[in-house]
Amino acid sequence: MKRRASATWEGNFQEGKGTVSATSGVLNSTPFSFKTRIVSEDGTAGTNPEELLAAAHAGCFTMAVSVALGQAGFTADKLETKAVLTLDTDKLEVTAVELNLTGTVPGIDEAKFQELAGGAKQNCIISKALSPGIDITLNATLA
Repeated sequence: MKRRASATWEGNFQEGKGTVSATSGVLNSTPFSFKTRIVSEDGTAGTNPEELLAAAHAGCFTMAVSVALGQAGFTADKLETKAVLTLDTDKLEVTAVELNLTGTVPGIDEAKFQELAGGAKQNCIISKALSPGIDITLNATLA
């Protein structure tokens, strides 16, 4: 399986701008720039590669939790993951990702939920792509 995305860029780094697109159409000439990468944390002006990586990690991890729950005989009413990606702006490198999972899962106890969430973190494709070298932490809570 191959997934495809593209990016365009016009101008220099500080004043230029670009767009990102994905074959699925979810991203369709979505704007990004230096301002949306470093300056704007609210995302109103566009996106940035780090935000897209955090979103991909949150989505992949949440799906991995769903798989782990299903294999253990559980079905979540709801899973929500918020990923916080830390970018060292001096070194221009991602240093950490914090995964904050909240789950509503009928019939599961806290210990089993933690075990399955931890396993999902290890098995998530994006977690694997980021490891080693990036500190990935998990905070899992039953709602």
